[in-house]
Amino acid sequence: MHFESQKSEIVLVGVVVSLAFLAACGAQSNQAKPTMMAAGPVPVTVAPVGQETVPQEIHAIGTGEAYSTVTVMSQVDGIIQKVGFVEGQEVRKGDLLFSIDPAPFQAALRQAEANLARDQAQAQYAEAQLDRNQKLYRSGIISVDQYDQFQSNAKALEAAVRADQAAIENAKIQLGYCTIRSPISGRTGSLLVHPGNLIKNNSTSLVVINQVSPIYVDFYVPEQYLDPIRAALAAGRRMPVTAKISGQAVPETGVMSFVNNTVDSSTGTVLLKGTFPNPEHRLWPGQFVNVDLILSAQPNAVVVPSQAVQTGPRGQYVYVVKPDHTVALEPVAVGASYHGDTVITQGLDPGQTVVTDGQLRLYPGAKVLIKNGPTSAAETHP
Repeated sequence: MHFESQKSEIVLVGVVVSLAFLAACGAQSNQAKPTMMAAGPVPVTVAPVGQETVPQEIHAIGTGEAYSTVTVMSQVDGIIQKVGFVEGQEVRKGDLLFSIDPAPFQAALRQAEANLARDQAQAQYAEAQLDRNQKLYRSGIISVDQYDQFQSNAKALEAAVRADQAAIENAKIQLGYCTIRSPISGRTGSLLVHPGNLIKNNSTSLVVINQVSPIYVDFYVPEQYLDPIRAALAAGRRMPVTAKISGQAVPETGVMSFVNNTVDSSTGTVLLKGTFPNPEHRLWPGQFVNVDLILSAQPNAVVVPSQAVQTGPRGQYVYVVKPDHTVALEPVAVGASYHGDTVITQGLDPGQTVVTDGQLRLYPGAKVLIKNGPTSAAETHP
């Protein structure tokens, strides 16, 4: 019995201590909010809620591809006499690239010209004989066989003259192949042969030229975008493409020019190409770039700076500045992001002012001090 009495006293003392502790905590809690509010306005940075046309973009990783690539080869056998460019040089269409020793081809041309002169002389003689014997044939002095022989000989030599003329044309063509000129404007690669090398007809690569202005950028997009892309192309709508190079602030601008005719079944993506003017040669074949394809545009979209949107246990929200310089927590529904702004699909109206920096110290009803000056009528009338 004495033990049970002591136990009851201990429990009673514990209850009294707990009640005293809770009362103290309540007093401190009641004092906390006034103390926080008494600390003064919270310095914040604000921005107005805007309204603008926001494009719908697809982001991808792309690679540069030469607009055209030519592997220069010789069309005749010969020895390289001269190289007319430096490795990596920019060349224009028609510029001299290589000179091949022309001596054998010049000799072949002279021989063909000599054959033509010989056969022309023989053909003239045969034609004169045919004219003389034609009169004798009509007078009955020579037989039909003799006349036919003169006629056949004249025609054969006439054909030989035409063959010689064709041989001369061919010799001139072969001689022309001794001078190799650039078939396109572009950038030369490594020099694969040097003066003194013997090259073979259509079997030795001399240099590779890539046309980089304009240039393609290849990139893949998920197949679910194929239908809107095809619809835009069918409607004749121009689809802008931007390519941003790592380390450079200003992207290159082009237009989508190609959709592959098949979807890669292993990845579920489709190959697209954008064509870029690339006048300054900032894009390069094989270079990785960040690609943005603009599918469509959303007009009159409500936008705020992306840093204004916060995430809490109940979703995303922003702090809206009221005319009395207090803030209200507004839940929002967000859409796409574009160039540092976020589209707000629900929760805000154009003309409101939102907090973009300093949200950590805020709570609904908190007083704020705007650091970046008034941005709307709400701040000019506290």
